Amino acid sequence: MSIEKTTPVLVTGAGGFVGKNLCAELAARGFAEILRYDIDTPKEKLAEYAAKAGFVFHLAGVNRPQDPSEFYEGNRGLTEQLLHLLRTAGNKAPVLLTSSTQAALDNDYGKSKAEAEQLVYAHGEETGSPVYVFRLPGVFGKWCRPAYNSVVATFCHNIAHGLPIEVRDPAYPLPLVYIDDVVRCFVNAMQGEVLADRGRYPVCRVSPVYTVTLGQLADTIRSFKESRATLAVPDMGDAFTAKLYAAYLSYLPEDGFAYDLTMHTDDRGSFTEFLRTPERGQVSVNISRPGIVKGNHWHHTKNEKFLVVKGEGVIRFRKIGTDKVIEYRVSGDKLRVVDIPTGYTHNIENVGEGEMVTVMWASEPFDPNRPDTYFEKV
Repeated sequence: MSIEKTTPVLVTGAGGFVGKNLCAELAARGFAEILRYDIDTPKEKLAEYAAKAGFVFHLAGVNRPQDPSEFYEGNRGLTEQLLHLLRTAGNKAPVLLTSSTQAALDNDYGKSKAEAEQLVYAHGEETGSPVYVFRLPGVFGKWCRPAYNSVVATFCHNIAHGLPIEVRDPAYPLPLVYIDDVVRCFVNAMQGEVLADRGRYPVCRVSPVYTVTLGQLADTIRSFKESRATLAVPDMGDAFTAKLYAAYLSYLPEDGFAYDLTMHTDDRGSFTEFLRTPERGQVSVNISRPGIVKGNHWHHTKNEKFLVVKGEGVIRFRKIGTDKVIEYRVSGDKLRVVDIPTGYTHNIENVGEGEMVTVMWASEPFDPNRPDTYFEKV
């Protein structure tokens, strides 16, 4: 099975969290006709879209009603209506249903989802249409509504806005999937590629699933907020942390995207730390006025990279215990990285007429208790 980009694609619940992300990805991939159906869409449009669609993403549902009967109306009832319209139109388009892991539980929400699942399976058996039922655990990512049904969204929003959070049971485990992984698996299903259980009624799954405790989740998100002061970069080598940080940034208040750094200034210019990581070192910005020489020190193990992005300079080296001086001309007109080897005393001089700006990377963050920095003129 292959769905062409000219094929009309119906997305119910298009205005919801998953729906908005899915529609954005479909549009970015070049799908020309996305039939968006949501709570404010005229009801008669559903029949029109059901007759036209070449693939159906049925994401719409109810999870926070005022009355339990609304679970069945919004989950089972809308599913039944949609499938009826497809059959009436003779449309055998594939149908993908978003369900929940709660479909296996004995509560009104779970039972209404389970009933919607059975309707979809029966539709597939009756019509021969491919059907995909995804049981999702907690989904997190950009555009998820806080203070609704996602603890991740609530924690991200509250911490980003300086509001309190409540951690009732820090050890409580949470299975979570990231919205981009959900959308990727959904789009793959359009080509018939799914990870599913075996059996008459296979359940499709999103991969990977991350399990984190409530306490770990809260601590990690708090560390994101604190990183503006500590300059610590989250562990981007950990997939869950990287995705959670991306989600957190989407909850920043609109007047809170920017933050100030601490500039260490004197008559020579300034030195400002930008980023710090325990395993990838430190990045700083050094601004020097004309004629200023900075450095004249060496390191045993710490090593650095200098990149002049504005102005003109000379970087000089001398191996400890020798007299030979090595020079490298650097300029913002031609970006060139210069490695600072261990065992060489070194300095950098601004030889231009204006300020010289140098981006400096050090292999380890500065530790005043173990600076590994020894003064010696080049």
